Amino acid sequence: MESNMIIIGAGAAGLMAARTLALAGNTVTVLEARNRTGGRINTISNTSFFTKAELGAEFIHGDLPVTLDLLKEADIATQPFDMQTWRYRDGQFRPEEEQVEHWDIVMQKLAELEQDQPIAQFMRQHFGDERYVAVTRSVLQFVAGYDTADPEKAGAFALRKEWQAEVEGAQHHIPDGYCAMIGYLSSQIKTNGGTVHLGAEVTDIYHAPGDVRVVTSNGDTYQAQKLIVALPLGVLQQGAVKFHPPVPKYQAAFKHIGFGSIIKILFQFDTAFWEDELGISGTSFLFTDEAIPTWWTQGNGDPLLTGWLGGNPALALKNAPDDELYQLGLTSLANAFHIDIELLKGKLTTWRVANWTADPYTRGSYAYDMIGSDEARKVISQPINDTVFFAGEYLYDGPAMGTVEAALNSGVNCLNR
Repeated sequence: MESNMIIIGAGAAGLMAARTLALAGNTVTVLEARNRTGGRINTISNTSFFTKAELGAEFIHGDLPVTLDLLKEADIATQPFDMQTWRYRDGQFRPEEEQVEHWDIVMQKLAELEQDQPIAQFMRQHFGDERYVAVTRSVLQFVAGYDTADPEKAGAFALRKEWQAEVEGAQHHIPDGYCAMIGYLSSQIKTNGGTVHLGAEVTDIYHAPGDVRVVTSNGDTYQAQKLIVALPLGVLQQGAVKFHPPVPKYQAAFKHIGFGSIIKILFQFDTAFWEDELGISGTSFLFTDEAIPTWWTQGNGDPLLTGWLGGNPALALKNAPDDELYQLGLTSLANAFHIDIELLKGKLTTWRVANWTADPYTRGSYAYDMIGSDEARKVISQPINDTVFFAGEYLYDGPAMGTVEAALNSGVNCLNR
């Protein structure tokens, strides 16, 4: 099967690249190993008793131009909201209104830092005194939770850039789910003559200037003039796809960018009992010190609670069965809300675990910067013989790293570097 462009991976980056090329008149073939499009975007609707839930990407953080412009073009509505923050301490949840003590000193020391180093090393070096225990714990938990990163590897420079950037505009939900955007991109590809093949797991790439041949696990072969590899960084780091001839410079560069770990747990209850318990009605983050430490609500009576475990704690549970993760989630909530676990089980209508770290077609969450990641991105951003290109959120170098915005941006620009 032949086209002039092959894209491997039907996540946001791959579909955005394919749609851009198809609109420009290229004959495009997209190969996706899963039986669905979307990659780390996966909305489930009216399935297994869930009304609607996001197993992967969920929020739009601020005014992200590529994402919001695409949604506007597709006539997909977004809904702004303000996220409230609650933290469990002294036996109860309290609104978290004040900045963690000494956070301003951390930012000052980061601003003065002249040579990059892992954030954990930075905190040990500058904040080893006992009076900084709370802020150190907060920093390391944030790096593991929000960035899903290993604090012993995550670079202080990149985190400084992230924390200094002000997020402009409101947070947004997509009421119809993120997969509405994925469906729009897929339809645009097909309308403009492209094809999307599901269940097409690529195992080998044969490349020469102006000629590529791609082989899938079931023996199908696809040929084209150019190729875009839009696979998650975790898959590339594991060498799941073989290049012929080998590309050792690129394989080394893949491993110099961090790729986080994440486990997401979704519990749908018969009622949103936490709204009466806490006196809240909007979307809220709930932070605890439990095994599953972070939860968020949907607001307005929606009985869905989403649990989030990131970084090394998620990596440690990579091979845990879903039943074990389900039990950890229930225990964490029972402890935080002082509810008998059997009573909590009785209120549960359905549940789902999304262990992206164990997923063979993802093998993690999203990218973060280590020492030297900038140089690694420069290597990967250069095409192989103007024939093999790479796209993905891990190649983005802006304020929205690790987001759908980063993936879409990379998809648009992967041939223009």
